[in-house]
Amino acid sequence: MQTEKIVIITGASRGIGAASAQIFAKNGYGVCINFLNNDRAAQQLKNEILQYTPRCITVKADVSKSEEVKGLFEEVDHKLGPVSVLVNNVGILKTQCRFDEIEEQRFTQVLNTNVMSCFLCAKQAVKRMSTKYGGLGGAIVNVSSGAAKSGSPNEYVDYAASKGAIDSLTRGLALEVAAEGIRVNAVRPGLINTDIHTLGGEPNRIDRLKSKIPMLRGGEATEVAEAIYWLASQNSSFVTGSFIDITGGL
Repeated sequence: MQTEKIVIITGASRGIGAASAQIFAKNGYGVCINFLNNDRAAQQLKNEILQYTPRCITVKADVSKSEEVKGLFEEVDHKLGPVSVLVNNVGILKTQCRFDEIEEQRFTQVLNTNVMSCFLCAKQAVKRMSTKYGGLGGAIVNVSSGAAKSGSPNEYVDYAASKGAIDSLTRGLALEVAAEGIRVNAVRPGLINTDIHTLGGEPNRIDRLKSKIPMLRGGEATEVAEAIYWLASQNSSFVTGSFIDITGGL
C-alpha cells in the first residue's frame, strides 16, 4: 500500500497556492507545483520546499486544457507516484467593471480558466484515487471564493459566477465519490492579502474595504492554506461536500 502522500496544487507559484505547498511539504507530502507563466517564482518556491522534503517537482501546464492536464498528472505519476490530494487553486479575475461592461471573450476566459481547470483536474484525480478504479482514496480541495455568495456586484460578477459553479461542482462530486474513498470540499476565501487584487486593477482594495470586515483586517494566504491542509488531512476524515468560509466574518 502507498505510504507516501502526494499533493498536486494548481496555480501554486504564488499566493494561496504557494502557502499551501509549503504547509503540505512541512507535513511530509511530496509536492507538485503547477504553474503557467512564472517560472522564476515556481523554481524559487521549489527551492524553499526542498528544505522540508526531497520530493518536489514543478510542472508547467495550462490546466484549462485537457491534454496539458493529462500530461501534468502523468508526469506526477512518473516522478512522484499516485496523487493523494488535489488542490484546485488556479484562478483569474479581470479588471473591475459593471456586469454590462463585461465582454463575451472575458467572461468565457474567466469561466474556462476557473471552472474548466477544476473539472479537468478533478476528473484525472478521481480516476487515480477512486476505489472504483483500484485507487486508495484521496481528497480534493477546491478554492472557491466568498464572491460565490456575494456576487461581487460592480466588480467581478463573472469571477463570482465561476466560483458559484465551483461550489456546485464541489457538492455534486463529493456526493458521487463519497463511497469510493474520496472526500471533496472547498474553501471560500474573502479579502486575502495576495496580488490578485492588483490583477483586478486595485492593489489597495483590502485597505478600502477592511472597515466592512467584522475582524477589521484582511486575511493572509497562510490562513487559507491552513484550512486547505485541514480539509485534505485525516483530521477532517468525516467531512465531505462542505465549505469553510475564510472571510473574517463577512
